[in-house]
Amino acid sequence: MSRVTLLRLAAAFCFLAVALGAFGAHALKAKLEMNGMLDVWNKAVLYHFLHAVALVALALFAAGNRATYFLLAAGIVLFSGSLYTMALIPHSRDWLGAITPLGGLCFLAGWAWLVIAPKL
Repeated sequence: MSRVTLLRLAAAFCFLAVALGAFGAHALKAKLEMNGMLDVWNKAVLYHFLHAVALVALALFAAGNRATYFLLAAGIVLFSGSLYTMALIPHSRDWLGAITPLGGLCFLAGWAWLVIAPKL
């Protein structure tokens, strides 16, 4: 993937984080509060957005370090994606609860890889 493609993908992740944050704060707020899942939604948005911004930085300044980029992107999808789904679909909590930690491990692996990466 080119640097421009990585940057566009990172920008799409940022856009989606802002959109989902606004959607949760307005359109879904009553439902999320009723189900006691507003904090879960907000945690998903926080981790999503922070790591999406990191993807922008990686696309701009560390295009040679694709492993970190894709580990953080996988973390967004698995960690935040599973939390979004659990917040919206109560029955999904039974089987998605095992996916969320895998996303967290992707985040940790991505940051660890950045520490030990031979090339930035």
